Amino acid sequence: MSFEGSGVSARERNGSGVPLQPYYEGGEPPVRRAAPGVFPYTRGIRRDMYRGRHWTMRQYAGFATAAESNERYRYLLASGVTGLSVAFDLPTQLGYDSDAPQARGEVGKVGVAIDTIADVETLFDGIPLDQVTVSMTINAPASILLAFVLAVARRRGIAFERLGGTIQNDVLKEYVARGTYIYPPGPSMRLVTDVMAYCAQHVPQWNTISISGYHIREAGSTALQEIAFTLANAKAYLRAAQLAGLAIDTVAPRISFFWNSHNDFFEEVAKFRAARTLWAEIVRDEFGSHDPRSQTLRFHTQTGGSTLTAQEPENNVVRVALQALAAVLGGTQSLHTNGQDEALGLPTAQAARVALRTQQIIAYESGVTDVVDPLAGSYYVESLTDELIARARELISEVDAMGGAVAAVDSGWMQDQIGESAYRAQQAIERGDQVVVGVNRFTESVNGATIPIQRIDPAIERDQVERTRSFRAHRDAARTTAALDGVRRAAEGTANLMPPFVEAVDAGATLGEVCDVLRGVFGTHTARERIA
Repeated sequence: MSFEGSGVSARERNGSGVPLQPYYEGGEPPVRRAAPGVFPYTRGIRRDMYRGRHWTMRQYAGFATAAESNERYRYLLASGVTGLSVAFDLPTQLGYDSDAPQARGEVGKVGVAIDTIADVETLFDGIPLDQVTVSMTINAPASILLAFVLAVARRRGIAFERLGGTIQNDVLKEYVARGTYIYPPGPSMRLVTDVMAYCAQHVPQWNTISISGYHIREAGSTALQEIAFTLANAKAYLRAAQLAGLAIDTVAPRISFFWNSHNDFFEEVAKFRAARTLWAEIVRDEFGSHDPRSQTLRFHTQTGGSTLTAQEPENNVVRVALQALAAVLGGTQSLHTNGQDEALGLPTAQAARVALRTQQIIAYESGVTDVVDPLAGSYYVESLTDELIARARELISEVDAMGGAVAAVDSGWMQDQIGESAYRAQQAIERGDQVVVGVNRFTESVNGATIPIQRIDPAIERDQVERTRSFRAHRDAARTTAALDGVRRAAEGTANLMPPFVEAVDAGATLGEVCDVLRGVFGTHTARERIA
């Protein structure tokens, strides 16, 4: 056992480079802001916030088969979850069926495998889609996954107007941070705006895009970069919507955001307040919005996966609790708390329960929901909020000067900025300047008892492949072929792609088959090689 020195070395700057004073006091900056629910919504998007209703409590889940994931969803709903968040496996995220050569060894590993409408029917079996909101973390094939949900709802006799949920559908951050893209940026942006236009008319309660800072932060960005790059991406989507002939106040009310919550408690609270302020100003002042619903930044938060440690994983429970509390004090509308075991594998049911209970304890026992924006007026929080607003404005302006987010991504500049921040952060950990308890300080030579890890049986892949092939063998082949031809014609033209997507998946087309048609029309994207 090692008992490293417990001497404190106070930071002069936080992770975003903001100078830190020994203490903060009144006078400057001003600590009085507009009330919650009033532009620019720094203190919250609703006047009553959690006094009226709590945030939506979600647990991101999905693994193996649709049947096993459905069992987990039912368990979570019975445990008090108020919204579902679906995780998809890598083949699904990349638009491949489970029997594709590219899918071998990855089926059901990091999420649920979805190939056919039968899979989606099983995934949501017994779950009232018109009563439970569904969030789907899917990007390149997001519009097709939404089409599956719509087709299932239609089969159940549920009007599209009664469906509520979110598809992530944020492909720009895939080019920046994750890599699960399929098509070039141009066609990808068309898919995004087609969903926006279709849902505005037919599925008005559906959030058509969840613009993600989460993955930018997981890739190594600072909190400041998370704000600036995410909002720069959001501006690119708004411009694409305008070019597609969509009015800002038609699409912006159904745009949501997805933020990360890391360990620097006060910086995270200030980050959420800063992002809300900037979005309100961008939408009103740059895009001419007149609708307050467009100007209010609604967001989901997930606690930081990259902050979790495989060493002493029980410490992750504390990390997650602090991160979740920061999200709540920052005014989140929806929250997922990670399981303590997620640095080792997919969360077990027990880990998911503890993570959910963390949210419930904050909501019902801590008292922090009794007052709106309880940290308002804190000299430190208000000063840090203003610093992040000012610095994010400068960074967004830098992106604008390049021609916007698409240009910044295409040139590789944004990726380079994130990579440099990730390098600096890792170096700080390795030098010991950034303490990670149980990893580079306060370590034990022998960890305690191991915790159970959820493992995916290799037989899952064989069974899923067999189900998919059987589905194809028993469908109406002529109807499927005709529907896929309809997708091809729409892709070659300018028609909205959502109607032919719904008809194709309802006619038995698989996810991979629809994506293959689009690959044939749009081509695929290859990342530009960066030369140091």
